[in-house]
Amino acid sequence: MTDERPAPATGLRERKKQRTRDALLRAALLLFIAQGYEQTTVDEIADAVDVSQRTFFRYFANKEEVAFAAQDLIDSHFLAALQARPAGEGPLTALRGALRDSWGTLEEALSEVVSVDLYMRTYRLIESTPALLAAHLRRSAEVEERIARLIAEREGLDVDADPRPRVAVAAFSGVMRVTGRLWGQGDDTGITAIRDLTEAYLDHIGPALAPDWR
Repeated sequence: MTDERPAPATGLRERKKQRTRDALLRAALLLFIAQGYEQTTVDEIADAVDVSQRTFFRYFANKEEVAFAAQDLIDSHFLAALQARPAGEGPLTALRGALRDSWGTLEEALSEVVSVDLYMRTYRLIESTPALLAAHLRRSAEVEERIARLIAEREGLDVDADPRPRVAVAAFSGVMRVTGRLWGQGDDTGITAIRDLTEAYLDHIGPALAPDWR
């Protein structure tokens, strides 16, 4: 006999809470892009979703947290892709493969929260807003440490005794920062443009580390 009992009320409440959080996130990003991050207030974000300021603070500690919520999803998606890479791959090969895999499933990672286009426009906003860029660099350092520890685990190394995992991640992340900045200054805001630019720069890590450039 099929169980036709209604879903527990807690499940319904959780789904409603998730919808409210997603709506606040989308409203905030759209307002940031339309009128600027620093010009947008929490009250405006809450009003756009027809909730109170108090409700906003139930889901996000501040504007910075909501500005980076989509990026946090992408970071987690990349780490999962890195964990799934074949064990026999070298560190830089695994990092590059994880990046390619996560780009290919970007829409899936963002799911129903925000569109890929809105995420890309937000990324561009972060690159061009001093307050957000400073926060981005701070948060990136934390993510890089997580990546370095994951690389060390894959290689069977102690990350605090062997500097190679952090050095490899620093080289990889440096390329990501350079290409993100260059892409942010360009006219093409699409994911293909930043992907191709990053791939081209990653190709030059080896040659750039050669002892003689001539």
